[in-house]
Amino acid sequence: MINVTKTFLPPFDEYTAILKKAWDNSWITNNGDLLRELEQQLKDYLAVKNLLFCSNGTIVLQMALKALNITGEVITTPFSYVATTTAILWEQCKPVFVDINDTDFCIDATKIEAAITDKTQAILATHVYGYPCDVEAIEKIALKHNLKVIYDAAHAFATRYKGTPIFNYGHVSTCSFHATKIFHTGEGGCIITNDDDLNNQLMLYRQFGHVGDDYYTIGINAKNSEFHAAMGLCNLKYIDAILRGQKEKWLRYYGMLKNSNLQLLDIKTDVDYNYAYFPVLFPSEEKLLTALKALNEQQIFPRRYFYPSLNTLNYVHGQPCPVSESVASRVFCVPLFNDLTVAQQEQIVQIILKSM
Repeated sequence: MINVTKTFLPPFDEYTAILKKAWDNSWITNNGDLLRELEQQLKDYLAVKNLLFCSNGTIVLQMALKALNITGEVITTPFSYVATTTAILWEQCKPVFVDINDTDFCIDATKIEAAITDKTQAILATHVYGYPCDVEAIEKIALKHNLKVIYDAAHAFATRYKGTPIFNYGHVSTCSFHATKIFHTGEGGCIITNDDDLNNQLMLYRQFGHVGDDYYTIGINAKNSEFHAAMGLCNLKYIDAILRGQKEKWLRYYGMLKNSNLQLLDIKTDVDYNYAYFPVLFPSEEKLLTALKALNEQQIFPRRYFYPSLNTLNYVHGQPCPVSESVASRVFCVPLFNDLTVAQQEQIVQIILKSM
C-alpha cells in the first residue's frame, strides 16, 4: 500500500538516547530541557527571532487570533485544510472568504481589498502546499487598512521567498509538526513572531497564563512534551537530507508529467520551495475520479488535498469562490515521501496517464 505520505522515523536508538535525558531527570512536560533545546535549534535553523513549540498546528492559529485581539471579520482562503477556518470560527470571529488564483492556489491578493469592510480586522492566509502567498501585496494591503496578518504556514517548513524565511512575514506565522509533515515531532506545531511583546503574550497563553504562582492573563494548555521534543531533535538532524530527497522526487514527477494535459505547480525562481507536496490538477472532476479509482485499485492512495472548498461547508455559509470550488473538485496530491522509490513513482504516473 502506498499512501500520500509516510512518516519519517529516525533510528530508534537515537530517539531513545535523547529521550533518556528527560527520563533521567523525570521531567517530561512543562517546558523541559529538550523542548527548550528544540526551540533554540529551530530558531537557528529557520533564522527566526522567536519561536514557541506548541501542541499542534491548530491551537497556534487560535492563539494568534486571541493574542492579536481579533474579534470581527477575518479575510481568509477557502482552499486550505479545515483547521484554518475552524480556528476563526472557534474564536467566534467571522471568516470572509476571498477566492484563490488558479496558478499557485493561494489567496488572490488582487481580490482582498474588495472584501474589506469596517469590521475587517485581519487577513489569515495559507501558504498552500508550502508555496508562498503574495506576501508583498498582502503586506501593502494590511498596512493601508491597518489589518493584522497571520500566515497559516503549516506546510511551509524551510520555504524561503527572495532569500527570506517565509515565517518572517506577517505579524504571526504558524506551522504544523504533525507526523505527515516534512519536519515532524509526531504531534506538534509552532508559532513565530518578530514582536517580542507578542511572543511573551503567546508564551503565557501556551501555559494557562501564568509563570509559577504569578498569574498574568487567560491562557490555554498548548504545551508539548519531552517525548515530542526528542522526536524533533532527532528529525532535525536529517531534515536537509529529507529536503533534498523531496526535491529529487518532486522534479522526477514533474519531468514525467509536464507534457501531459495536467496542470502542475510552477515554481518561480524567487522561491526556495520545500517540495512538500506534488498537486496534480485534472481537466475535470470526472478525470480525477477515474484516476483516483485506478490508483486505489492498485492500493495507491493520493489525497484530494484540499477538498471540499471550505466556503461550501454547511456550517460556514461562505461567499461563492468559483476558482477554489473548481480547483478543489479537480486536484489531488500524489504520494511523496522519503523512501518512495523510482519504480513506485513510475507506476503512479503510468496509472494516471493511462486513466486520461
